[in-house]
Amino acid sequence: MNNECLICGKPLMYLPESQEMECHFCHRKFKSNAACEDGHYVCDECHAKQGYEAIRTYALSSKSQNPIEIAVGMMRSPYIHIHGNEHHVLVGAALLTAYHNAGGEIDLEKALTEMEKRGKQVPGGACGFWGACGAAISSGMFISIVTGSTPLKQKEWGLSNLMTSKSLCNIGEIGG
Repeated sequence: MNNECLICGKPLMYLPESQEMECHFCHRKFKSNAACEDGHYVCDECHAKQGYEAIRTYALSSKSQNPIEIAVGMMRSPYIHIHGNEHHVLVGAALLTAYHNAGGEIDLEKALTEMEKRGKQVPGGACGFWGACGAAISSGMFISIVTGSTPLKQKEWGLSNLMTSKSLCNIGEIGG
């Protein structure tokens, strides 16, 4: 779990204003607030690709009913970075896995696919720039997936938002 450049290992810097950057791996251009000291940039998709695969593999092999144990196991992967956008999928995936292993009636493979689809939409840096940690949002996505929530389902929508708000409150109280 590091906070270094995937290319050269130097520390990452957060820039005061977003700048157009070219991803070192896919060579597409993006607006970003992060780069390493030498200006290297890796887009969210390239940064997290192996992390998403590691999360899925761990989830499908775990027998644990403890979401913290599952999340910590996932975080042991070298492809999960301490400040990586992988956590926008990891938290919900850990909760889905624990729920499934405790007897929750979900198709885990299908639920993990949906979790990844949703979690990938929360960009890296959202935690610091949006005021809503992607890991907390991921916990709300978990509730949304298991309850079948939509923007028009009052009870399920409310539960998803309550989960996210409680997660944000706890993260905020410890400072991240």
